[in-house]
Amino acid sequence: QVQLVESGGGLVQPGGSLRLSCAASGSISSIRVMGWYRQPPGKQRALVATITSGSTANYADSVKGRFTISTDSAKNTAYLQMNSLKPEDTAVYYCNVIGFGKYGVGPYTYWGQGTQVTVSS
Repeated sequence: QVQLVESGGGLVQPGGSLRLSCAASGSISSIRVMGWYRQPPGKQRALVATITSGSTANYADSVKGRFTISTDSAKNTAYLQMNSLKPEDTAVYYCNVIGFGKYGVGPYTYWGQGTQVTVSS
């Protein structure tokens, strides 16, 4: 059993910053990929950023240069630093983890509960 707990969402003005956190706990023993997705109102969920266990990061074109994904392997935690926020960044943000359980069972995909980010003046 794996649980992802997200935090850090909220309301900010355009140009502001937020940092999201996603802490993974439970039986997962080897995390391969951690990432962030978002779902704006009335739209489908889309990739924001991912980072592999080898620290290779990928970003959606819409957030390159503004968002940074990072991890703390000792805490099994991923972060999303969001700078220069725009109204179009408003969405529910979801943490995603792909990994293996004990004895290499898997891979398994897990999702966080989602956290609301609202960018508005």
